[in-house]
Amino acid sequence: MSAADTKPKAGTSEIDQRSIDTIRTLTIDAVQKANSGHAGAPLGLAPVAFTLWNHYLRYDPAHPHWPNRDRFVLSVGHASMLLYSLLHLAEVAEKDGGNAPAVSLEDIKKFRQLDSRTPGHPEYHFTTGVEVTTGPLGQGVANSVGMAMGGRFLGERLAYGDRPLFDYNVYALCSDGDLMEGVASEAASIAGHLRLSNLCWIYDNNTITIEGHTDLAFSEEVAARFLAYGWQVLRVADANDTVAVSHALETFLQSGDRPTLIIVNSVIGYGAPTKQGTPKAHSDALGPDEVKGAKRAYGWPEDAQFLVPDGVYDNFRQGIGARGKALREEWLALVEEVKAGDAGLAKDLATYLDGNLPEDWDADIPVFPADAKGLATRESSGKVLNALANRVPWLLGGSADLAPSNKTKLESPEAGTLGPFTPGGRNIHFGVREHAMGSIVNGLGLVGLRAYGATFLVFSDYMRPPIRLAALMELPVFHVFTHDSIGVGEDGPTHQPVEHLLALRAIPGLVTFRPADANEVAEAYRVIMNLKHQPAVLALSRQPLPTVDREKYAPASGTAKGAYVLAGAEEAKPDVILIGTGSEVQLCLGAYETLKAEGVKARVVSMPSWDLFEQQDEAYRNSVLPPEVTARVAVEQGSVIGWDRYAGSTGTILGMHTFGSSAPIKDLQTKFGFTPEKVLEAARAQLAKKKG
Repeated sequence: MSAADTKPKAGTSEIDQRSIDTIRTLTIDAVQKANSGHAGAPLGLAPVAFTLWNHYLRYDPAHPHWPNRDRFVLSVGHASMLLYSLLHLAEVAEKDGGNAPAVSLEDIKKFRQLDSRTPGHPEYHFTTGVEVTTGPLGQGVANSVGMAMGGRFLGERLAYGDRPLFDYNVYALCSDGDLMEGVASEAASIAGHLRLSNLCWIYDNNTITIEGHTDLAFSEEVAARFLAYGWQVLRVADANDTVAVSHALETFLQSGDRPTLIIVNSVIGYGAPTKQGTPKAHSDALGPDEVKGAKRAYGWPEDAQFLVPDGVYDNFRQGIGARGKALREEWLALVEEVKAGDAGLAKDLATYLDGNLPEDWDADIPVFPADAKGLATRESSGKVLNALANRVPWLLGGSADLAPSNKTKLESPEAGTLGPFTPGGRNIHFGVREHAMGSIVNGLGLVGLRAYGATFLVFSDYMRPPIRLAALMELPVFHVFTHDSIGVGEDGPTHQPVEHLLALRAIPGLVTFRPADANEVAEAYRVIMNLKHQPAVLALSRQPLPTVDREKYAPASGTAKGAYVLAGAEEAKPDVILIGTGSEVQLCLGAYETLKAEGVKARVVSMPSWDLFEQQDEAYRNSVLPPEVTARVAVEQGSVIGWDRYAGSTGTILGMHTFGSSAPIKDLQTKFGFTPEKVLEAARAQLAKKKG
């Protein structure tokens, strides 16, 4: 705590109560006007959220992107009007130092309407002051773990003597539903293990879900569970008791060895005459009679709409506004000291804050010589990843207990392990927690770190929700998925991805790579590291893939365009085009050489990324895949769905129509038709069809 932090008042003053009830009535009016929304949780939690924001949160409303601000995560995202009311009353600016509000009263009146700043669930990048997109329950609290890990990492890595430049806390407001979701359990487990003392979850124990009382499906002792995880657990018997809430928050701030869970008993829909404490208060507009009844209970004018009484704005200005301004000015003074006393640290801080890469960040990326034996693309990925890590100090990540297989360990002694007592380590051991790993990586990305996760491609199923949210939030995080096909072999169909590339390619804004050799891997990383608003995934092989002779064939730099002519570029209008990704590009090259020897004008297109290829202009796409050339063969050890876009309606697609099988890789390739002979057979059939 800094000298600029203010202590809570002894009790709930009249102006504090008026501010709390303003949050409630703005919520009621917005939901009623939209005839849609979730009023119940904000009515119950208003005293808790107000106390946190106005008396504790280290946040400057005039500069909402201040890097060392506390983070507030509304994991119970359906209670979005709680956050919108706070953003409005605290007068959070749309831009740092600007005068336009992030959420105006007019925005609140447009709650849940098209293109409003107040959508049904909070959306990152859409409304200033929203730290993370929340909606799917459990994701927000899991993100908060990554944010807290990121804060401790930055505090360790960017410090001026014994003074860290980052020491923010992370608060997450969560519900019964959040804590029922498995991702929250995974995240809580690793947070306890890492002793994240800068993390506080506030659990709204209102005991109501959509179907009824929580005892229909949830009877565990939450406190005991979190104590077993290694958390500090505190209780507040009544959400309206702001003194008790303050005491709990004070206890959290004084704790330095573990995360904190504050269990708050609240009444959903507090104040609504007949709906409070019932499922009817969860997700429906209260209705005119209940609205009036609730306002009577608060001592509010029954017919007033979107009323902000005198003194409420001033109350927030004197609380969070004054405190945040003073704290930010203290931090800026420390930054000035750094500029004067440590030029290297000042440069690192500026580069990190600007979101830029260090100078010569790619200087050590290897160029791999032609090699018929080659490397598994997971192996070359590990080499490239380590070369990048040596140059980009805020690149960190890890695997879901598969680093030796994924090849994602950062080998430099400087990298170290991120652990309970080594928060500045860059190797993260996520344990067997794929779902939480994806969400934690998002949290690390949200605080500006270049973060990655890793597992087998088949287990990306566990991670689809956070990957989808990373794309929705435009976070430049990435994941390394190895064991990318039936090439996994003897482990069998449970470990052999078939539909997974299709599923990942279906996510808007996600860049999916399946590189054909080591140099395509290197080029894919160049693209990934330059991404500002898109997440990416790499699908990499377990088995060695020959390193293409780039003196004989085209350079791998074409990877940046998603697809490029690897062989046969001299033919403007080839007789047949062979398209492949990953390990299957070699099959296409083998068939190409045979066809070329026979006098056939063939072309091989390597297509490591559908997503990037679709971003190119029509002229480039047509230069790679001339529309008039309809004799085409597409080859990929995955689902055939979608490949007709590139093979055409009359082309041949060699892919997977079933699950795989347990056998050595050569037997599997023969069984499922992934051999040069099968590609050659398909190409000849296409040529015959063209002549016929």
